[in-house]
Amino acid sequence: MPKLIRLYIINAAIGFGLAAVFVGMLLWFNIANLWHLISTSDKGWQALLILWVANGIVFAGVQFAIAVMRMKDDDDDEPRGGLRQHVLRHEPARIPVRIDDRKANPFTDKR
Repeated sequence: MPKLIRLYIINAAIGFGLAAVFVGMLLWFNIANLWHLISTSDKGWQALLILWVANGIVFAGVQFAIAVMRMKDDDDDEPRGGLRQHVLRHEPARIPVRIDDRKANPFTDKR
């Protein structure tokens, strides 16, 4: 199995395990009266499953993102200096204008 797929599966399993702990704590501390709502409803197991899966997706994504960001790349240790590029200077273009043209302004000329 490729390393990246193995990394994803392991971190997804860790994320779903953390989600199970999180949902268990939500029920144990009876946050928003969830324990009562789930235990007294005939569809409570579906609500519990949806709550666990939804939180599992989030926790697995965060866990995988943390694992990817913690990967070290050994090529970044030495300075390379980069490429030297010329910087363009933005100078206004010079356009010659005759004096007669300045006097005949179409916006202010009332003929």
